[in-house]
Amino acid sequence: MKIYIKYMVSMRCKLAVKAELEKLNIPFGIIELGEVAVADSLTEKQYDDLKRGLLRTGLELMDDKKTQLIEKIKTIVIEMIHYSEEPLKINFSVFLSEQLTCEYTYLSQLFSQATGTTIEQYIITQKIERAKELLLYNEFNLTEISYILNYSSVAHLSSQFKKITGLTPTFFKYLKKDKHKIMLEEA
Repeated sequence: MKIYIKYMVSMRCKLAVKAELEKLNIPFGIIELGEVAVADSLTEKQYDDLKRGLLRTGLELMDDKKTQLIEKIKTIVIEMIHYSEEPLKINFSVFLSEQLTCEYTYLSQLFSQATGTTIEQYIITQKIERAKELLLYNEFNLTEISYILNYSSVAHLSSQFKKITGLTPTFFKYLKKDKHKIMLEEA
């Protein structure tokens, strides 16, 4: 049986879910972003205890099929942008439709109604978050980051970055480096 968990977007979230399942002695299999395979159906008490425990960590169990689908969309986007080893050379609408076996139009309408934003805007926001991470790690230059995130040019990445953050990528990197330097000096 699979259970679906809202707001589960990182390794830290996976560890929190694992700890809660172990604490409650609930046998489980693989823990993925947004979902966990549990060995058996949960009793009402186990379900309630798990629900309460997850809420304390900022996570939520999902019962509603539409909510589960929205979280799956978010999880797929996050996995592709933040955890994929390959450059993002895919058409997200086709990929999401194939992964979720639903028409993209339906997914897009559902996502927009539930979140107040489009899937495309969510993807752009995640790509900018990833660009910020890559800039902070200082492993790649802007040309390489634009390639990794499948931007047509550095200018395109820079314009979306500025639109989302209000800063150019170069200025963002400078601010973070300067802030880090000040924190080190204070320590």
